[in-house]
Amino acid sequence: MSKHTSRIRLAAVAGAAVTLLSACSLAPKYERPDLPVPTAFPNTNAAAPAAPAAQQPPAATIAWQDYFTDPRLVKLIEIALANNRDLRVSVLNIEQARAQFQIQRSALFPALNASASQTRQRPSTTGIGNVSEVDQVSVGITAWEIDFFGRIASLKDAALAQYLATEESRKAAQISLVSAVATGWLTVLSDDEFLEITRRTMETRDESLKLTKLRFDNGVASEIDYRFAESQAETARAAYAQQQRLRMQDENALALLLGSPVPPEAFAGSAAGLQALAPMQDLPGGLPSDLLTERPDIRAAEQQLIAANANIGAARAAFFPRVTLTSSIGTASTEFSGLFKSGSKAWVFAPQVTLPIFDAGRNRAGLDSAKAEREIAVAQYEKAIQTAFREVADALAGQATYDEQLRALIAQANAEEIRFKLSDMRYRNGIASGLDLLDAQRSLYTAQLATAQARQAKLQNQVALYKTLGGGWSTK
Repeated sequence: MSKHTSRIRLAAVAGAAVTLLSACSLAPKYERPDLPVPTAFPNTNAAAPAAPAAQQPPAATIAWQDYFTDPRLVKLIEIALANNRDLRVSVLNIEQARAQFQIQRSALFPALNASASQTRQRPSTTGIGNVSEVDQVSVGITAWEIDFFGRIASLKDAALAQYLATEESRKAAQISLVSAVATGWLTVLSDDEFLEITRRTMETRDESLKLTKLRFDNGVASEIDYRFAESQAETARAAYAQQQRLRMQDENALALLLGSPVPPEAFAGSAAGLQALAPMQDLPGGLPSDLLTERPDIRAAEQQLIAANANIGAARAAFFPRVTLTSSIGTASTEFSGLFKSGSKAWVFAPQVTLPIFDAGRNRAGLDSAKAEREIAVAQYEKAIQTAFREVADALAGQATYDEQLRALIAQANAEEIRFKLSDMRYRNGIASGLDLLDAQRSLYTAQLATAQARQAKLQNQVALYKTLGGGWSTK
């Protein structure tokens, strides 16, 4: 092959590459939809935030190990991240999406294939005649579409956006898993506290039942007092059995999140109650627009929208001619020994242009479908933002009110405890009736449970706020 011929072919390849790179795109220009929520969360002063909140980093930048500091919980989250099957599926979905993107991207480049063939035939059907043989070896490009109108580039962009959406979905799955483990762990700790409160109440009511039975046997108390004391004691036992069942079920739910049995040390020292836990830091709500960059689920919805937008370009390109190129160069001979002799060179250059003329509305329907898909993606993107706005607003409302609720319930429980002690003293001295004592017991039990539930709700609300602000996917 002469140097001149080589230069011509190199120039042709370069020209094809320039044409490929300069191919126009028929996809509409992507524009992010307007924010479909207010510019500030309710009951917050977003224009002038407090100094500490303004200096505090966003939740999305706080590693979950820095937010959840209890070593028992940290260990559980590490187990869940390693073993949870839902998260494992999310990771595998990323690998699949990455492979699909590589498949679509490869269509932009010509595929070189080497082939070798041998053909032996006898022309005569009567069995008379010589056997002919053709041997061929070639290297060439098979049906490469030159992307003049950006059809393949649009499909590649759509596949890339799908891949990025899958990656964001994995982050969202990790956020949900981390918060679910934290919430489940707090729930079991609360169950232990509920069990301890119920156990103490059961012991107190058994004591009252014995005392009332003694007074009834001596004719001091009526049978009404005795039967009511008996009823309250059995009520406490039933509540204790119910709390035991709920505790076991909540631990089973936590084990499912972990993907393995819950280690026994996960609840060591849980009798101390939730009040013994290190407090979680308060988080600034920020602005609703911050959620667009901090929430992986919103970013995933936007990537789905970008993919739908790119698919419109591919659907539009289907209306234009499609140019494909098939070419090969090699050697051919009637004898294998002559494949590489002088004069055996063979080549094929076969460009093809396909122009759609009539397809019974198929291309039009494809474009309409792509446009509808984009509108669906817009609605889903806006719904994701609205859902995130509501979740953050709810968590901020909890952050603003749980402290006062918990303070009031603690004060109520303390007052009910004093009332119970006074009623017990009066009953033992024969001043108050058994009904007054049992009523004080019941009120104290209710107030203590309500306090424990509010403490649990406050901690779980802090977990929810961390999650809704996009925290939980970053690690140290």
